[in-house]
Amino acid sequence: MSEPFDIQVNVDNFYLGAQSDPAENRYVFAYTITIENHSEQQVKLLKRYWLITDANGKQAEVYGDGVVGEQPELTPGSSYSYTSGAVLETPVGTMQGHYEMVSSNKQTFNAAIPVFRLAMPNILN
Repeated sequence: MSEPFDIQVNVDNFYLGAQSDPAENRYVFAYTITIENHSEQQVKLLKRYWLITDANGKQAEVYGDGVVGEQPELTPGSSYSYTSGAVLETPVGTMQGHYEMVSSNKQTFNAAIPVFRLAMPNILN
């Protein structure tokens, strides 16, 4: 079955040095997600799923309703952005996941969040 929904997820992330404490293995990152609806139907974000992996291979899964306390609805051609954060025990890690969404005709589907790297500046060549 082909995917009838064209949802694009873009990520921009950055290291928050002022909130981090490398001596305590605390590395804080912020990320801004932009979700774009390139479909012909309105869609609503219901839930989120994240898999967060640090450089030691430690993984954390995060499930929850909506994003930043909201369940945004996106009309065709519209986008929604929000900023959130993650705390790792290592200066490098990755995040990936999906959003569970529902269309205006009540079809549920997952919109993939592609894997992206969190890295303290100048830690990687």
